[in-house]
Amino acid sequence: MKENNEYILGTNNAELHRLGIQHQVWASEAQKGWKLGGFSAGQTILDLGCGPGFCTKELAFITGEYGAVIGVDKSARYIDFLTKVKNMYNLNINPIQTDFDNLVIEENSLDGAFCRWALAWINNVPEIVQKVADGLKPGGSFVVQEYFNWSTHLVEPHSPMLNKCIAAALKSFKDSDSEIDIGRFLPEIFESAGLEVIGIRPLTKLVSPEDAAWNWPTSFYRIYFHEVAKMGLLEDSDVKTAMEELEELEENPNAMIFCPAMVEVIGVKL
Repeated sequence: MKENNEYILGTNNAELHRLGIQHQVWASEAQKGWKLGGFSAGQTILDLGCGPGFCTKELAFITGEYGAVIGVDKSARYIDFLTKVKNMYNLNINPIQTDFDNLVIEENSLDGAFCRWALAWINNVPEIVQKVADGLKPGGSFVVQEYFNWSTHLVEPHSPMLNKCIAAALKSFKDSDSEIDIGRFLPEIFESAGLEVIGIRPLTKLVSPEDAAWNWPTSFYRIYFHEVAKMGLLEDSDVKTAMEELEELEENPNAMIFCPAMVEVIGVKL
C-alpha cells in the first residue's frame, strides 16, 4: 500500500533496500562532510529528509550520550523504521514525521544540519534553507549534498535503450516543479540565508560491474524506469530491452557507468 505523500521512488521494501545500498556507497562522503562541518560529540544535529535514518543512526553515534539528532521526514513508514532503530540501539534520536514546510525549528537551537538528496524534490528551497539557517546557532554548519548536473549520467559501451531510459528519467525530473540540479544554486542560496560558504566539493562516482557501487545506479534503474513508463515517457518494451542491455553490461568487465555529478556545499552561520 502506498503512502499518501509517496516518494518519487516509493517507500516500499525494495526502495528501503535501494536506500541501504545508496548509503553504503556514499557513507564515506557523508562522513567526510560531517567532519568538514565540525559535527562532534554533545551537539544537536538536524538530519533533514532523513528517510529511514541510515545517516541519522551514524550521526547519533557521533553526537553521543550528551548530544542528539533530530531526524525529519515526511514518510510515516520511514519514521517508524527510524524509531525502531533508535530503540534498538538506545540512541538519542528525535524522529519527526512532517514535511519541511510544517517543520518548526527553534531559533539558535542547532549546532549543525545535514541534508542529502532532499532539496532536489521540493520547490521552495530558499525558504527551507532560511528556516534551517535561522535554527542554527552562530558558528553552526549546514552540510548539503545534492545533484549538480544529472545529465552527466552516462553508460559505456553505448546502450541505446538504457540511455533512452536514463534520458526519460531526467525528463521526468525536469517536468516536475522542483530542481533536480539544485546543487549548483546552493552557494547563492546559502549566502542569501546568512550562511558563509566554507566549502564546495565535487562528488562523483565512476563504477564498473566489479564494484559494489555498481548496484547504486542499477538498483535505481530497476525501480524507477518502470515508474517512468507509467508516466507515459517510456514503453514497457523499452524498459524490458533496457534491462536486457543492463544484463549484457554486467557481463562486460570494461563496462562503466558515470553516475550523476553531485556537489557538497557547506555553509556556516555568521
